[in-house]
Amino acid sequence: MTPDKPAILLIDDEAKMRRLLELQLRDEGFVAQTAPDAETGLEMLSKQPYDLIVTDFRLPGMTGLEFLQAVRRTDANIPVIMMTAYGTVETAVEAMKSGANNYVLKPFSLAELVVVIRKELEARQLRDENRSLREALGVKYKYDNIVANTDKMQAVLALVERVAPTNATVLIGGESGVGKDLVARAIHQHSQRASGPFVKINSTAIPENLLESELFGYEKGAFSGAASSKPGKFELADKGTLFLDEIGDVPAATQVKLLRVLQEREFERLGGTKTLKVDVRLIAATNRDLRAALEEGTFREDLYYRLNVVAIDIPPLRDHKEDIPALVDFFLQKYAREMNKPVQTITPAARKALMDFHWPGNVRELENVIQRGVTLSSGAALDVADVQIDHPPSRPGAAGSPHTLPPGMTLDQWEEEAIREALHHANGNKSQAARALGLSRNALRYRLSRMGVPDPPEQGL
Repeated sequence: MTPDKPAILLIDDEAKMRRLLELQLRDEGFVAQTAPDAETGLEMLSKQPYDLIVTDFRLPGMTGLEFLQAVRRTDANIPVIMMTAYGTVETAVEAMKSGANNYVLKPFSLAELVVVIRKELEARQLRDENRSLREALGVKYKYDNIVANTDKMQAVLALVERVAPTNATVLIGGESGVGKDLVARAIHQHSQRASGPFVKINSTAIPENLLESELFGYEKGAFSGAASSKPGKFELADKGTLFLDEIGDVPAATQVKLLRVLQEREFERLGGTKTLKVDVRLIAATNRDLRAALEEGTFREDLYYRLNVVAIDIPPLRDHKEDIPALVDFFLQKYAREMNKPVQTITPAARKALMDFHWPGNVRELENVIQRGVTLSSGAALDVADVQIDHPPSRPGAAGSPHTLPPGMTLDQWEEEAIREALHHANGNKSQAARALGLSRNALRYRLSRMGVPDPPEQGL
């Protein structure tokens, strides 16, 4: 193995396939060595290190899945790519659950395999470098419009620093208001695509029946009202970055098309027949637990594993309160300058009130409080009366401790009552009801079906 030529171990029982891939991978700049079965592959691994493994799923003797499990018992970090033509997507997902990093479905092109190999090598380098960065002392990262003085936020920026120059897909997690859009923009601005477009789309802000056309565009006459053709967000983001916020709310049919774009980088407009190729880096974000969505059946497993190449989790503000003073100063200066206000500082009492609050709305809520305070202020310093914090009311029907249920009511009954009440207040609008409950639209539908309640049609937008 040489530093500039990654070593690839290729395992396939077809001699012609092994030879073809070996020659072509070498032409691509890799050091490629082959094995006809899993047992030989394990023996070769015990004698020398490799940077990545490509293995077939069906092998004589030990299967590819058993080989993968054996590798993971001794090396948790080496990337493994599974080739399969015998299983469906479920087979590939089973392999990824057992520790595979990625998969390709036969028949595949060499270009597709090389893209997957390079992506996994980049991801491994990122993981290794980030592990080293976490061990380094005194390393500080600074990005425009992001306040991050605490260790937890510095860890976030360390990941941004390493992932930005690559083309790896990024999944940003965190509660609403933590700044996922700022992190996504920082990744774009410090990437090789910085001169290209940064296109943002929020799936919850668009009705489900329009989301597919917004993402992929449509041709004239594709549906009633389509008087002319229109490009979608993927076309607009070509050679740049597409930031898809609230990925957990994307409908199942659209998830299938997203998976295809990630795998093949191609799609068709709604109502069109021409296949369009795009070069887009996807950054997705969610405030949901996608693993819970997998269990509920509202999010595709194969799409989740394609998205989750590099995960960046942003902590809630209550977990890094030490950043609040710097955030307050940042927002104070920003809005005082924009509004031409004389306010320059904040009193100790007001600062303490901000530090003591738990901030369920995170940084966005803090920013709104400071903006409102600056707007209404008349002096040079914000005082307690100027920082008006909205304390959410207690949940109706709660009795005694906030962690107990109303007398005589089970947890399932309480959940069903909350869902019915939210639908009633939203006049049957599932999107509004889901937001009020803190659920995705798909998760709400899942709960409705489990309750045996008919899924009512949308009323309004």
